[in-house]
Amino acid sequence: MDAGHVSPEIPHLPRFLVDPRPVVLVGFALWAVAAVVVWVTPAWEQARPVCVMGLVVGVLGSSIFLLQLRSARRGDKGAQVGLDPD
Repeated sequence: MDAGHVSPEIPHLPRFLVDPRPVVLVGFALWAVAAVVVWVTPAWEQARPVCVMGLVVGVLGSSIFLLQLRSARRGDKGAQVGLDPD
């Protein structure tokens, strides 16, 4: 059973499928909305620390991503591989 000519090149995914920015922005916006709702509703007072930490983790993750993207654009040796430095 000969498979014929097999291309060694893997096709690239469309840009909108590999761009993490929309997912990060939507996730951060949802945490912000949740934090506002929790802060306004007295019955959900115990959930306030969770929402605040969700926002903190979002800011931390976004900062790491932006630093890695900047390093990839500059061509730093320790930069993350696979980021498209537009």
